[in-house]
Amino acid sequence: MTFDVNVVRADFPILSTTVNGRPLVYLDNGASAQKPRVVIDAISRAYEGEYANVHRGLHYLSNLATDNYERVRGIIARFLNAPAVDEVIFTSGSTEALNLVSYGWAAPRLQAGDEIVLSLLEHHANIVPWHFLRERQGVVLKWVEPDADGSLPPEKVLAAITPRTRMLALTHMSNVTGTVVDIAAIRRGTDLPMVVDGSQAAVHMPVDLSTLGADFYCITGHKLYGPSGSGAIWIRADRQAEMRPFLGGGDMIRTVSRDTVTYNDPPLRFEAGTPGIVNQIGLGVALEYMMGLGMENIAAHERALRDHARDRLRELNWLQVQGDAPGKGAIFSMTMDGAHAHDMSTILDKKGIAVRAGSHCAMPLMEHLGINASARASFAMYNTQADVDALVEGLIFCRELFG
Repeated sequence: MTFDVNVVRADFPILSTTVNGRPLVYLDNGASAQKPRVVIDAISRAYEGEYANVHRGLHYLSNLATDNYERVRGIIARFLNAPAVDEVIFTSGSTEALNLVSYGWAAPRLQAGDEIVLSLLEHHANIVPWHFLRERQGVVLKWVEPDADGSLPPEKVLAAITPRTRMLALTHMSNVTGTVVDIAAIRRGTDLPMVVDGSQAAVHMPVDLSTLGADFYCITGHKLYGPSGSGAIWIRADRQAEMRPFLGGGDMIRTVSRDTVTYNDPPLRFEAGTPGIVNQIGLGVALEYMMGLGMENIAAHERALRDHARDRLRELNWLQVQGDAPGKGAIFSMTMDGAHAHDMSTILDKKGIAVRAGSHCAMPLMEHLGINASARASFAMYNTQADVDALVEGLIFCRELFG
């Protein structure tokens, strides 16, 4: 099908908003994306006429809610081309998912001196759970630095592996520089367990888990045009079998007595308590919306935005853009001499332009880049080349204000 960005924009009510008397230019998609009308309507419908708790009820509403909720597992499997639906575990997002791997799979296996290889491109959600193991069990974190252009060559990752390496924890796309990491090439060089943070990548490009080579792959709903508090992790069945439960209660058990407990089969074994029922239903609708547009179409549109933004930002010889790796996503982290990132963000906001300012939950990368903050413009499928031009005009205004 043909991708028409104007048709897509009409599906997102918030994009007709004005901010400070100007049309909203929303470029904070790396933090959270806006929601299409179909998702908003699905959430309202679920609460207004279809809500009940799932799995254990025998009444009409519980059965309906269960069907709608469990259907999302299959949608996620289709979206990621996962080999099996039962390998999809619902979580509240990538942070919970990565902590599940840390506690449920890594903690029982790793000992003092064992190594985890991770890159300096990681979000804190794919750093802090491994620091827990460093603090509590003496695990060693081995860091791989990106090249000067922000790229992360597979050979550098593979060179960091030693006989003590037990797993790799890598992002699929940097939320700061947009760098895309070639996970499949890394897999061809090692059979070590690999945890992949797909929080950014799954939004912007097709993901095929049947060929990627990850053992664990997580996504988060609020970046995928779905609700906050939704997400999932795909875990290969043999890795699931090696895991202990992370949280206890609810559907994760089969039987409980005074003296014993037996656990449910995966994926329910790793889904304790009343879940975010409506959040996950909303995520399913968001993914179907994206698949209806076509992930290849979305990726092509965003590549054109990236190329236009790259060309326009290069015109500003007083602006520093962090990372320019080939094939990067449409994410630009910027600094300007004489102006703090927070000042840049505040001034852009006066023009109706929403960007993110700060360390972007990536302090080790910031330290490596020699900065403490940047202003990040991150594009989505509903952004236009006019949004790029508005950003550039806003940055020129910043420059004029700061001399």
